[in-house]
Amino acid sequence: MQDRDAIIARKSRVVALVIAGAMVFWIAGQFLREQLGVPLRFAFLIDLMAIAAFVWALVVILQIWRARQGDSGQD
Repeated sequence: MQDRDAIIARKSRVVALVIAGAMVFWIAGQFLREQLGVPLRFAFLIDLMAIAAFVWALVVILQIWRARQGDSGQD
């Protein structure tokens, strides 16, 4: 049980870092794109990369939630 809690805690920390990193990347990317005068199509690329990170985080959050539901005996 301790190992499972440690795995869940590690996954939760990784998800938090990915979400925070994606937001910083997105904000910095939008700022730099505007400052450097890069074409707008690169803004969409930055958006898609951030969205991919958020989708990955959502999938892992659902996995964590399901694992915790299994621990409490509720399915």
